[in-house]
Amino acid sequence: MNVTKKELPKSQVELTVELSFEELKPFIERGAESISKEVKIEGFRPGKVPYDVLKRKIGEMSILEEAARIAINKTIDQAIKDNVKSEPVGRPDVNITKLSPENPLEYKVVFAVLPEIKSGDYKNAKVKAQEVLIKDEDVEKVIEQLRESRAQEAIADRAIQEGDKVTADIDIFLDNVPVEGGQGKGTAVLIGKNYIIPGFDKNLVGAKKDDVKEFKLKYPEDYHMANLAGRMVEFRVKIMEVYSRELPEVNEVFAGAFGLKNAEELKSNIKKSLEEESKQKEEQKIEIEIIDKILAQAKFGDIPEMLINHEADAMLHDLEHKITQQGAKFEDYLQSLKKTREQLLLEILPDAVKRVKSALMIREIAIEEKITVSEEEISTKIEELLKQYKGYAKVEERVKGHEYRHYLKNTIANKKVMDKLKEWNLEK
Repeated sequence: MNVTKKELPKSQVELTVELSFEELKPFIERGAESISKEVKIEGFRPGKVPYDVLKRKIGEMSILEEAARIAINKTIDQAIKDNVKSEPVGRPDVNITKLSPENPLEYKVVFAVLPEIKSGDYKNAKVKAQEVLIKDEDVEKVIEQLRESRAQEAIADRAIQEGDKVTADIDIFLDNVPVEGGQGKGTAVLIGKNYIIPGFDKNLVGAKKDDVKEFKLKYPEDYHMANLAGRMVEFRVKIMEVYSRELPEVNEVFAGAFGLKNAEELKSNIKKSLEEESKQKEEQKIEIEIIDKILAQAKFGDIPEMLINHEADAMLHDLEHKITQQGAKFEDYLQSLKKTREQLLLEILPDAVKRVKSALMIREIAIEEKITVSEEEISTKIEELLKQYKGYAKVEERVKGHEYRHYLKNTIANKKVMDKLKEWNLEK
């Protein structure tokens, strides 16, 4: 096997692989055998058709094409391994360039490789952590949310008051033209909770069932839907039902609903949860700051477009999932931005590049510092997950798969690297 290597732009490599006719012969035999199993020829069993008979039946080139397919599958990995030091990424593009009877086989394979990285100094970023402090009002806010979620509701035949819940049909207009997606049937509104935008619920106070309220409000300048941000909008609200709401007292009974003894234990648990959540957010902030400082002094070769495009697609998918989970339509979100999916994808690209660089940098540091993950570590984590999700067949099947094992290896390695980066860069 003769291989010629050529460097291409954007971290791509082209290999021209040639197999002599002698090297190709075993694959021609296997190709003929493979085809003969599929082609029915009277007088011969499947897989036992003589070469000359098969050649007359389907043509020699059909046999050679099957032989080339088998030969490429068997030789491509070795060709890449022997001639390319960088790690290939993605699926290679393969094209047969020479194939004829009693002649060598030649094929070209083009693929992307991970870029060269000069990591620079990644041990002196000097990042300072902020102290996590949970105030009493933070705890009280959570308790109030829990009370709201367990409020007792009853239909009230009276005018709307502060603290009530209202169901209403809502229509939104811009210059007397209905806003697309701006209609809501039977929408629940809590009076006193600034539904939609500040001031909306206040306009409903005093109304009764079947009343129609019409009013105007200005949307905040930073509202997420660009077509409404900063605009004066007309609302038409028909009251469908009014509910009084009685919030439970914070006592032993209320705490017992959460498996706790009393209000003090409930507050203590909430405070611990908030502290843990705040610590996690602070950890994320620290990690981002460390990575940003390291990336600022690192140097990267050309990053394969496929890595960036794949990351951008994943980010767009995550955004779409988040919006649909909130009950909105992604198409409406795009219309509010006055952008197409492709335009939004272009805006995401810079962040996608940063994410790819971060992942490549962490991988490079793991190599330089010889940070590895053993098969035992992966197996232990898999066992923990299987115990956690026992009885969930689909989850168990995924966790046991080869791809998930590879995912876990990367995840554990990344955590090890980040732990070391914080050890090196976090000021005491």
